[in-house]
Amino acid sequence: MSDLGDFGDFDADAGTEDGSAADAAGSSPSSSGSEGTTTDGVTDDFDATTVEPSGEDAGIGTICVSQGLRVAEDGDETTLRAYVTRGNRSSVRIGSYLLAPYPDGETLFCRITGLEYAQQYHADDATEIHARRAMRTDEIDEADYKFVAELEPVAVLYEDSAERNAASDRTQSDDGGELKRRMTDRVPKPQTVIRQADDTEEIKTGLKIPDDGVFLGHLSVGGEKVRTAASPPTIDYRLKDDYDAGDPLVFRHSLIAGGTGSGKTHGAKNILRQYLATERTYPMADGREVSPAVVQFDPQDEYAQMHDDNPDLDGEFARRLEREGIAYGGHDDTTAFIPKVGSASYAAGHHRAEQVEFTIPFSMVHDNPWLVAGSGLNDNQYGALTTVLLPRFRKQYGNGGTYEEFTTFLDDPALREELDESGRVHEATFDAVRRRVLGFGHVFDQDARPITDLVHDFVRPGGLTVVPTYHITDSRATETIVLAVSSLLIDQKLSNDPDYDRIKETPLVLGMDEAHNFLTDADSVQAGKVITKFTEAAKQGRKERLGLFLITQDPQDIHDAVFKQINTTVVLNLGDEDAIKSVNIPSNLESKVPYMEKGQMVVYSPDNSEPVELIGLPTCLTRHGRD
Repeated sequence: MSDLGDFGDFDADAGTEDGSAADAAGSSPSSSGSEGTTTDGVTDDFDATTVEPSGEDAGIGTICVSQGLRVAEDGDETTLRAYVTRGNRSSVRIGSYLLAPYPDGETLFCRITGLEYAQQYHADDATEIHARRAMRTDEIDEADYKFVAELEPVAVLYEDSAERNAASDRTQSDDGGELKRRMTDRVPKPQTVIRQADDTEEIKTGLKIPDDGVFLGHLSVGGEKVRTAASPPTIDYRLKDDYDAGDPLVFRHSLIAGGTGSGKTHGAKNILRQYLATERTYPMADGREVSPAVVQFDPQDEYAQMHDDNPDLDGEFARRLEREGIAYGGHDDTTAFIPKVGSASYAAGHHRAEQVEFTIPFSMVHDNPWLVAGSGLNDNQYGALTTVLLPRFRKQYGNGGTYEEFTTFLDDPALREELDESGRVHEATFDAVRRRVLGFGHVFDQDARPITDLVHDFVRPGGLTVVPTYHITDSRATETIVLAVSSLLIDQKLSNDPDYDRIKETPLVLGMDEAHNFLTDADSVQAGKVITKFTEAAKQGRKERLGLFLITQDPQDIHDAVFKQINTTVVLNLGDEDAIKSVNIPSNLESKVPYMEKGQMVVYSPDNSEPVELIGLPTCLTRHGRD
């Protein structure tokens, strides 16, 4: 077989020694193609013809109808495609936002869901000649191929004004009417010129992103920030946070899910810092505007660092934050409330926040008996504890009875025999209860002030309270402390006759890291009581100004009753398929989750915006990480 290089080196005179064959045929046009020689020696000039249309391109392509043009209520029946011109093909990405104007001034806001090359002509390019020719050139010739983008209509943008500038293909008319959106209810015209969305107002309106609220990150597509012609060029994503736009989403509850190393804690700190901004307040029933209190349970002892400034946050970055209205810097009103557990000691060389020790008084068990029940009581045993043993102990020792006194009370053989003979508690049931309530001696009534005496300091408007449990090695003790304190806050928030007005009258964000350890689906009576309590808290949170802020790497382990009350889900990188499925985000974003880099996230908040992809801030707004 002849080498394909012969095609490039072909010489018309190569067949003869003196070129007579070529002479006999007459001289051919020169290789330049711009001039030729006639038989009488006269040279003619030929004008070069261009195939490029005159003028400048106004967009990146046009709506095409080669495979249909249809907009339907059922998204699966919608057919909307656009031809993208050669010069724009490298700049488009799946997920990019585009605009297709209607003749009357309204605009279709859509996003790219698929990209494909299609044959321009009937030809077979799977040949040796095509392949080897491509292998010997540095450029790719796209002239023989069509580049088509599949589009998903998101919304129709229109102006709410008396007059519209129908001649403009922009959505902002001369009279400055307010830009609004509605569901897609009309089809664009064939050959409509499409352009990339590059205006902040258009994009925010199209995606239903509020202008003001709690900052989460910047809008992105495929891991790259969406850029506009404005200053700053990025598009900030915020959660609704005032009653003019409905209930603040902080009281509709949030979940942050992400694997190890995904930037989960970094992102959580940045969000919580916005709730602690000086200007952030919420109206109470009595007409007062009150700053929220944030209580954060911290199993890894990382959130008390929010007291301190981040030394890596430089002046230029700080100015950018100020221009975008993002709160930053250490929060002075940060206190670490340290649970006193046996001989466990707490070391705090990594932060400068104030430290206050506290203990769980056994008196709290009377209102929450499952705290002392361990994890294995059945219905019969739990009933014996709550209806017989605890009431009798309380009657005998009063409200101030201690855990040590309770264990002594259960050690009385006469009590066991009496209850068995009376038929109130079988001796086997009595023994089972006694075994399971033992082992809490290092948890209750330690040498520190009871948490019930510290409520006024624990819940502070505008203050951050951190409850670290990293120093506690006993998981049973950790669970008891976290659930005891959170139950105190929830019970007082939901009560119509609270013992602590401070809790009732203060907006509260209750943060819980590793929430899957406390809100898991389990068969025990105690787990059921916990789930019921948190479900009620989630349901009534809007009314009582109580917001749950849950953080987990195992979202699939959080009970469905609680999960269903979550309105805002922030998903960072997750590698587990079950975890990804459990967060219930749209499939087009779900497929991106395993490949997201640190700080990339998907936000699914139906009452706030369309599902979107974001990039969080590269620098933590407070101190983060240990030296």
